[in-house]
Amino acid sequence: MDKLFAVGNYLKYRIKSGTAHDVHSPFVFDLLNNVIHDQAQFYCYGPLESLRSKLLLDQRTIQVSDFGAVSTGKKVTKKISTIAKNSLQEKKYAQLIFRLVNFSNAKNILELGTSLGLTTLYIANAAKKSRIITMEGCPEIAKIAIENFDKMKCKNIELVIGNFNETLPKTLSSIEQVDLVYFDGNHRKQATLDYFKLCLTKKTADSVFIFDDIYWSREMKAAWDEIIRNENVTVSIDLFKLGIVFFRSGIPKQHFRLKF
Repeated sequence: MDKLFAVGNYLKYRIKSGTAHDVHSPFVFDLLNNVIHDQAQFYCYGPLESLRSKLLLDQRTIQVSDFGAVSTGKKVTKKISTIAKNSLQEKKYAQLIFRLVNFSNAKNILELGTSLGLTTLYIANAAKKSRIITMEGCPEIAKIAIENFDKMKCKNIELVIGNFNETLPKTLSSIEQVDLVYFDGNHRKQATLDYFKLCLTKKTADSVFIFDDIYWSREMKAAWDEIIRNENVTVSIDLFKLGIVFFRSGIPKQHFRLKF
C-alpha cells in the first residue's frame, strides 16, 4: 500500500464526503440510511468475529504464492496470523458487505480474492440460497479457507483456485449472469480494469459491483476513476475503503462520496 497517498486522500475524503442531508437521490438516500448505516446486529456477526479472533492467533505456517499487486512470483512462508492481520477485511466493512449482499437479493455472486474466507462467509450467510463462487490464487491459502467454510458449515460456496487471468473467463462462461461481484484480488490498475470489463459482460441492470481498497495506490485510484466514468455505470459511491457501483436504468449518472 502507498501509505502516504492513502493518508492524503483520506484527509480529502473526510473533508469532502457528505451525509444523508447531501443526498438527493431517493435510491441512494434509502441505501445510505437502511443499508450502509444500519446498526442492527445480525445473527452471524458474533460467530464470524469469533473466527476472526482465532485466525489472528493461529500460529501455523503455510507456503504462500501471491498473484496480487505486491507479488514477487516466489513462495514465502507465512503464519496464518500474519495473513489474517494483513488481509482480513475490517469488521465494519465485512458487515457492510453482508448488508449489501442482503439488500441486493443476489442469486449469483462472485468474489475475486478469497484469502482466508472470512468475507466469503459474511457473503454466504447473507445469501444462503444463492450460488457463491469465490476465487483464490494461492492453493495453500485456499486450503485454510476451506477449513473455515467447513467449520462454519457453509455449503453454498464454490472455490476456484488459480490465476484470475485464466480462471475468471472460464468461471464467467459457466454462469448466465452475475448479480454481485466483490473485487479484492489484485490491486493493479490494468488487472482491476480487465476483471471489471470481463464481469460487465454478465451484469444486469440490478447488478452491484463492490471494489476494495480504491485508494490503495495511485494505480487503484486511477482504476476507480475509470470505472465510475464507464458508460454502463449509473450510480457510484465512494466510502474510501470500498467503492460501490450500480447499473440501474432510469437513474441519472451520479457519483457520491459519503461518510462511513
